Amino acid sequence: MLFEILHRLGTKADLLMMYPADYQLNDRTQEGELLLKAKNMYGVKLTPIQVQSRLGSDDTWAKSYTKLLAFNQTQYDRVLSLDSDTTVLKLMDELFLLPSTPVALPRAFWLDPKEHKLTSLLVLVEPSEAEFKRVEKATEEAGPDDYDMEILNKVYGNSAMIIPHRKYGLLTRTFWEDHAKAYLGNDYEKWDPEKVIKEASLIHFSDWPVPKPWLSNKAKMEQVAPKCDGKQSQDCKAREIWFGLYEDFAKRRKVGSSSFSTDLQC
Repeated sequence: MLFEILHRLGTKADLLMMYPADYQLNDRTQEGELLLKAKNMYGVKLTPIQVQSRLGSDDTWAKSYTKLLAFNQTQYDRVLSLDSDTTVLKLMDELFLLPSTPVALPRAFWLDPKEHKLTSLLVLVEPSEAEFKRVEKATEEAGPDDYDMEILNKVYGNSAMIIPHRKYGLLTRTFWEDHAKAYLGNDYEKWDPEKVIKEASLIHFSDWPVPKPWLSNKAKMEQVAPKCDGKQSQDCKAREIWFGLYEDFAKRRKVGSSSFSTDLQC
């Protein structure tokens, strides 16, 4: 799905899909059919990899280490790695023009601001053998509750270049307004869901306990969906935008798999 969007928007970067090496590149399996579709329709370059997983307390993130293989794609000068549970709203090719740095990523604005945590929903890396070894070592030493985001914070928490979250790190949960102030980053700006969605280039689906968008549960969605403002005029913009994002995802994704890792390369 991300490849279709990026292809349609006209990205100038290569599109690379890292996929499990045990998938067969033929039309006799659903996975193989999708891989061939990505290759033939959208010009995606396919790279077989061994899925990286470790035992931990949460199976949801057990295979999240796979995205760290972006550091090993040394055939490229830069790699922009995107989570599969994101939707691209605008081209982001401009990120490839940032000053040289081993890694750049947004802040996790929804967490305690005193901790200055980074988020791995979007990661710009300069692949190299040295940096991959650093990440690989940190992965080997990671605790049972340490996943890709924790590893990147451990290795690059004090040195990473920061990408603005207001354009490149919007969460669907932000429309609940429980951390809208943190997203805006100031006390004077009024929360305006229409303005927020218009300025965003990327949105990440994160609405726990609602599952990932390809497993959406209507009952849970109704329970946690943003509420109307309760005033006589009943402003429901945030609610409409939130549901619209899930509906758009469902329309564009007839069949999908969370096993794929999506990367733009330059």
